Parts: sequence; structure tokens; C-alpha cells
Amino acid sequence: MTYNTLLTSLSADGIYTVTLNRPDVLNAVNDEMRFEFRRLAEALYMDDAIRAVIITGAGRAFSAGADMAYLERDWQTPAFRAHTRILTSFFDDLEQIEKPILAAINGVSAGAGMQLTLSCDIRFAAQSAQFGFREGNIGLIPGVGACSRLARMIGYGRAKEMILGGEMISAAEAQRIGLVYQVVPDGELLNTTAEFARKLLTRAPQAIGLAKRVMRDCLSADLSTGRDIESLAMSVLIQTEDHKEGVKAFREKRRPKFKGK
Repeated sequence: MTYNTLLTSLSADGIYTVTLNRPDVLNAVNDEMRFEFRRLAEALYMDDAIRAVIITGAGRAFSAGADMAYLERDWQTPAFRAHTRILTSFFDDLEQIEKPILAAINGVSAGAGMQLTLSCDIRFAAQSAQFGFREGNIGLIPGVGACSRLARMIGYGRAKEMILGGEMISAAEAQRIGLVYQVVPDGELLNTTAEFARKLLTRAPQAIGLAKRVMRDCLSADLSTGRDIESLAMSVLIQTEDHKEGVKAFREKRRPKFKGK
């Protein structure tokens, strides 16, 4: 599948790298990219050759947010809600796809770019990366899931500081508050992220997929319901061939060979 605003490549071991490719405008999200995100989600769901995903940006930014030309239109409220739903659905898809989605944040991540990173499972950042929500500067809020995702990720108080204050923070600060998993030198970002992705490829695919789903569902469940969700997932996984292979490999003191079955 080919795109105009995205570059994609698939490694021999199944790591699919997606690069936002509008570097002249700091990878701002325009209409075309928004619609290509929808096509991308279908590929991530359906292509079994894709086992892990890395999302990064071309040039000096991950993504500076929405293209201003998009925001300058004379939008009617229902049409605007319908149009932004495309982006909302893509971010939801990233959380629901039962494959690990990693963000390699190579520079500025703001607005819609920040909301994209929040939808990824794990975030790696270059030392020069910066993070922030600047929507307040143009009379808006982060409107496609970021308010709820950020608060759950770093806490209600810190989320309000970032969204209401509108200040950009450094990669080091993002790591300190739990927004980023690891900060690495700029030149090592993609290699470090890919190395982590390769570690995930050694895990049982169904276990990774259900772990994502269970953790997401438990966020909105009470403790008792959360335990039930976990128990149901375990009852599915314990019947898989991969579970049996994992136990056998443990007994035989070797690495398991998982098949996703």
C-alpha cells in the first residue's frame, strides 16, 4: 500500500516503520494525511506480516499538530465534529490493534502530534524532542482524546498543567513525569526503538494483544470488573498453543518459539 504523506517500510522480521512525511511543514496533519491514517489502520489490522509498528517523523519534527489551513476553514459545528472523528477513530484504532505500537519521537510533538504519541503503546524520544499542547493559543483544546489519555497517563494535576499552561517541555521532563519511556541521543533513536520492538517480537503475539486490550478496558472498569476481564483473558490464553510452547520451553531451558496460535 502506498501513501503520499506517509513513508512505510517493513523489515524482514515484521517491524513496520511509518514515517510522517511532510517535513517542510513539520509534518502537520492535513486532510490527506488524515484520510491516509484511516487506510493505514486497515493495513495494521489486517496484514499478518506486520508484527510491530514504529511511528516517527521526517525531518526535525515528529508532528507540530494540525495544518493551520484546516483550522482556518469556515466550519459548521456538525461538519467539524464529523471530520475530526476520522482522526479520533485512528487514535482509537492504535490502542485497539493487537500489535505493539511504538512512537519514536524525533523532534517537536505538539497538538495532534502529541495526541498521536499518546495513542501509541510505548514512547521513545530523542534528546532534542519537545512536547506540548498549544491549542489554547488559538482558543481550542486538545479535542481528539488527549484530555482523557494524558490525565490517565501522567495524572490529573500534571495533565492540567500541560494543557492549561500550554508550555512545551523537554524530553527529559517528559520522561520524568512518565510521558516517555526512554530518552536517547538523537542519532540512536530509531535503532533503540527497533531494538525494543525486536524484543517484543519474542513474546507471544496473542498475549501482547490481550494485554493491551485488558489494560485499556480495565481503565474504565471498577476493580471487581477488572479482575473478571483479566480472568477471562487468562482463560483464553491458557488454551493457546503458544502457552503450551512457553511452558515446554521453560521446562527444556530454551527460548520459546511462538506462532501466534
